[in-house]
Amino acid sequence: MKVLVVNCGSSSLKCQLSNMQNEEVIAKGIIEEIGGKAKYTYEKVLSEKIKKELSCANHEHALKLFLDDILSKENGVIASIDEIDAIGHRVVHGGEKFKSAVLIDDKVIQAIKEFSDLAPLHNPANLIGINACMNELPNKPMVAVFDTAFHQTMPKEAFIYPIPYEYYEKYHIRKYGFHGPSHKYVSNRAAELLKKDVKELNIITCHLGNGSSLCAIRKGESVNTSMGFTPLAGTMMGTRCGSIDPSIISFLMKKENLTIEQVESILNKKSGLLGLSGVSSDCRDIETAAWKEGNAQAQLALDKFSYTVKEYLGSFAAIMDGLDAIVFTGGLGEKSPETRSYVCKDMKHFGIDLDDEKNKVRAKEAIISSDSSKVKVLVVPTNEELMIARETKEIISKN
Repeated sequence: MKVLVVNCGSSSLKCQLSNMQNEEVIAKGIIEEIGGKAKYTYEKVLSEKIKKELSCANHEHALKLFLDDILSKENGVIASIDEIDAIGHRVVHGGEKFKSAVLIDDKVIQAIKEFSDLAPLHNPANLIGINACMNELPNKPMVAVFDTAFHQTMPKEAFIYPIPYEYYEKYHIRKYGFHGPSHKYVSNRAAELLKKDVKELNIITCHLGNGSSLCAIRKGESVNTSMGFTPLAGTMMGTRCGSIDPSIISFLMKKENLTIEQVESILNKKSGLLGLSGVSSDCRDIETAAWKEGNAQAQLALDKFSYTVKEYLGSFAAIMDGLDAIVFTGGLGEKSPETRSYVCKDMKHFGIDLDDEKNKVRAKEAIISSDSSKVKVLVVPTNEELMIARETKEIISKN
């Protein structure tokens, strides 16, 4: 079975074609800045990346660019579009309705539209990708894999907010959590590396990047996560503030004469590492400013980021009834030994003891805790596309 995974953003499209017999990636592409002069990167297995700048009118056009390449004589990997058996779509918000991946039909599309109120930046874009595939690849079965589905196992005391209960009943205001495919993939992979069944382990996964979230996973099921009603909550992130006192919103509106939309934009796009450092949302730029230029504000941003991760790590350890492993993933979690060191520092009372030499690893699978550490600490590069492809294959096989 060959599965095409599609991850559609408001102005971007990521595609990956995999052979699910051996889970080998055959080709992948990403088109950014759709709607104008787009940047397109295409890569087939065992070949160099091809980078182009070209005009791309819309997402349907972007998808056609990728399909043309995988079918071409020069860069192709399949002889016919008929070789694609199914399409898996990343969909950010599935509300309380979807607890697992589902075959896409008219009812599912309508539900995704209804949940757009909960994810206005993501679900409409995901629907654009679905519609583009329906037009370019008609009659191919499609599966929706939801970011929120993995967290539907959270107990009610974990996901409910202490506001009047009627708002939960009327508007479904609750913690949902995101990055589900990533947390599921790395927890399962960590169990394999530890030669254990994931259902025998209590794991905290730390997906750290421009968007960051932690997840407490007990015996293979999410029991709590740091993101909430939206991806704005939880740890500090690249441009997002994470969880703050909600009264700050009305305070800023009054003091700066701002609308609610303007404050939301500040908290989503101008805060986090960017807001604190005044330098960038990219940790590489901030590290240069802090460590090579002595920028104290940049150093504060790095320290605050790691501090908020450590806060959630400690609180999740307290609810886990024993902790077996911590897994770092995501751009920062995989590539920043400094972040991992800060988070795990002074945690020996939790049974966490990092090995400084092993922790030097970047973007490779590794166990980085000391041999004597009661809690194993691992680095596992995430593979959300593979998780989406696996779930797509499973749903198609059942149907």
